[in-house]
Amino acid sequence: MVEVGAEHAGQRLDNYLMRLCKGVPKTHIYKAIRGGEVRVNKGRISADYRVAEGDVVRIPPLRLPDPGKPKPVPGAEFPIVFEDDAMLVVDKPAGVAVHGGSGVSFGVIEQLRAARPQAKFLELVHRLDRETSGLLMVAKKRSALLELHAMLREGRSDKHYLALVEGDWVNDRQHIKLPLSKWTTQTGERRVKVDRDGQAAHTIVTLKQRFGGYSLVDAELRTGRTHQIRVHLAASGFPIVGDDKYGSDDVRAQFARQGFGRMFLHAHSLTLPHPLTGEVMTLTAELPPACRNILKSLESV
Repeated sequence: MVEVGAEHAGQRLDNYLMRLCKGVPKTHIYKAIRGGEVRVNKGRISADYRVAEGDVVRIPPLRLPDPGKPKPVPGAEFPIVFEDDAMLVVDKPAGVAVHGGSGVSFGVIEQLRAARPQAKFLELVHRLDRETSGLLMVAKKRSALLELHAMLREGRSDKHYLALVEGDWVNDRQHIKLPLSKWTTQTGERRVKVDRDGQAAHTIVTLKQRFGGYSLVDAELRTGRTHQIRVHLAASGFPIVGDDKYGSDDVRAQFARQGFGRMFLHAHSLTLPHPLTGEVMTLTAELPPACRNILKSLESV
C-alpha cells in the first residue's frame, strides 16, 4: 500500500506505477490494472486515472523480467546551465538520447534519475533529437512541469537554435510556415514531411554568417513540431549539414572525413518566465567545440 505524495499528484496511474515499479514490463502493469489487482482507495480503477495527493494505491506482487536481462542505467550528470528547486536546465551533448526507447535502453532522464536517487521528481519538459545538442529542460516539481508545458503550448517562450546549412542563405530574416505531418518508412523509421493537411508549423530563420557554399543560421521555433527545423530548412532547399534523415549523404560524408560526425543543430538560447516565480530568464549554451572548429575551418577556406 503506497500513499501518493504531492509531487506525483495529477500523474496518470500507469505512469505512476511504471516510475514506482522500475524494471517491471509495461504489459505486466497494464494486466494488473485491468485485472483489478491494482486498487486506489480500495476500488478498481482505470490506467488513465490521475492520482491525487493522499490516494492509497495497492500494488500487487509484480514479476520482473529474467534476472540479468535489464542492464542497470549508469548515473550521469550533464553540464548544468540553470538549477533551482523547480527546474533543471542542462546542456545536452550530441549523440545522447533524451530518454530510452527506439533501440536506446536509456537516455538523459534515466541517467539523471540514476545519478540523483534522492530526487522525488524528475521529468522531461520537452525533447531534443538525439543528434541535437544544447538546452534541455527538466522539471523537478509537477507544478513546474505543468506550467512549463503551458508556456511551450501557448508560445510564451523563445527557443533559438543554431544550424549550419548547405547553400548560400539569401534573406537576412525569413518566416517559414509549412504544415507538417508524421509518417513511417517501410523499415519502421519515423519521418516528417511537408503536408498541406498537416499541423501548422512556423520557424523564423535569421542569417548569422555566410561561408561560401554553407550558411550559419539562427532558427527560432514558434511552434514545436517533431523535426520541425530540420524539415523546414530541407524543404526550403537548405538542409542541415550532417542530417542523416533530410540532408545530403555526400555532404555528411565530406564533413565526417574532416572529423565532424554529427548534425550541426544546437539549441543555444532560451528565454521564458520562471514557472513558479514568473521572473524572466534568458539561458544560453555555447556552441560545442566540434561545431566551433568546423566553422573555423570553413572561414579559412
